[in-house]
Amino acid sequence: MTIRHDTLTVRWLGYATARIDDETVVYTDPGRYGVLTGEWRAPDGVDTRHPAGPAYDARDGDLVLVTHDHHYDPDGIRRVAAPGATLVVYEGVDAERAGRPPSPESLAEREGYDLIRIGERESVEAAGVPIRSLPAYNDPEGPHTRPDGSVVHPEGFGVGYRFELGDIPVFWPGDSDVLPFHADLDVSLLLANISGSVCMDRHEAADLAETLDPDLVCPIHYDTQSFLAADSRAFAADVAACGVPVVLDEGWE
Repeated sequence: MTIRHDTLTVRWLGYATARIDDETVVYTDPGRYGVLTGEWRAPDGVDTRHPAGPAYDARDGDLVLVTHDHHYDPDGIRRVAAPGATLVVYEGVDAERAGRPPSPESLAEREGYDLIRIGERESVEAAGVPIRSLPAYNDPEGPHTRPDGSVVHPEGFGVGYRFELGDIPVFWPGDSDVLPFHADLDVSLLLANISGSVCMDRHEAADLAETLDPDLVCPIHYDTQSFLAADSRAFAADVAACGVPVVLDEGWE
């Protein structure tokens, strides 16, 4: 399904992959778990309308944003990136550690992409789009720690992105808890991460939406696997009850 927000068109393609278009086409974290190859299947016991379509191979993206190891997928990037696209990849992404070669540098060289390795707090312009990276992590004193006190996403492991497309500020927080500096962001479109077990859950994301008061909230990154299950309808109801517009982009057509 395609959502329209001001001059933008927005589509959730599964997992953390969103396509945002306003003449310039931006993709967030493309691929993994078969969401772009047509092989994704709903996990057992999860009642979901997560997108499940045929193989996707548009290769129309001017800009591709990658937040961290877990969302780095060279095949996914190839499926969305246009010839000569610009990849903005967090400097901490390590293809060998992720188990998905080649490295961003090798991929860009082979495919003819431009590559920008971005730091944890950095502003760049890529494909004409102003981009700001922001830390994305689990607070070790927060609600998403393991029994041994460790976290899936330690500080320094990944980032989120705030970018402006057609002068409309979009925020994809990546795999993160709600963090104090989020409250200071000017956001029109919030791509909310509501999957809970490894990042902010639907309640925390709804509180963030109330704080940011964006013009539209669209949740992504949920129900892809059983450990990412979330009640998207309850999330939408909570956000709407705060007076914030919200839409669910579920299904394929």
